[in-house]
Amino acid sequence: MIKKLAALSVLLISACSDGDGNVVPSWVRESGSVVDSGTFGEANINNLGIQNGDRSYVLSLANRFAEEVPNMVNFDFDSATLDENSRAVLRQQANWIREFPEVRFKVYGHTDSVGSNGYNKSLGLRRAQAVVSYLGSQGISRDRLEAVVSLGKTQPLIVTQGRERKNRRTVTEVTGFVSGHPNILDGKYAAIIYRDYVNSAQAKTGLEGLALGGGSE
Repeated sequence: MIKKLAALSVLLISACSDGDGNVVPSWVRESGSVVDSGTFGEANINNLGIQNGDRSYVLSLANRFAEEVPNMVNFDFDSATLDENSRAVLRQQANWIREFPEVRFKVYGHTDSVGSNGYNKSLGLRRAQAVVSYLGSQGISRDRLEAVVSLGKTQPLIVTQGRERKNRRTVTEVTGFVSGHPNILDGKYAAIIYRDYVNSAQAKTGLEGLALGGGSE
């Protein structure tokens, strides 16, 4: 009995789970690979982002974008073509995006529940790419836009197995800051968010100065 327990202990020490429920002997994997499931180090990255203000200000900008402009456009059934209403919404998005050249965005593509998972993921991606292309035509750098995530039919707004226009959509979201942009190298993320408020205050001060000077010639 003691020998069996000892053998079992050696087996447990020598093997562990790979994160997918599969037991992998440690002697056939590189050191640390079983521990790292693909997210190793993210806690440090997140903590650094919180400390220097990056993460909190990205969240503030994301909330502000969603509040100030429509972040969603809808599509006809089995279509990735933008109609005039969608283009009007995207022009509003482009106007907002131009105010913040340091900010990056992602466009997520969605579908309704009709059709296979594979087809709908492809359709959702084509919808996201159509939005990115149109924003690019409005002067937004493609380096700041990503259409790499397609959620297909996995996140419906309205749960139904039938056709539903509200589920056939894209969502534009703030995802971070442009790497290496000179305006964020000093970490003054708050100045980026409130820059338009600061600019409006400076413009007002200039008008007040003009009034105090007795008017213009």
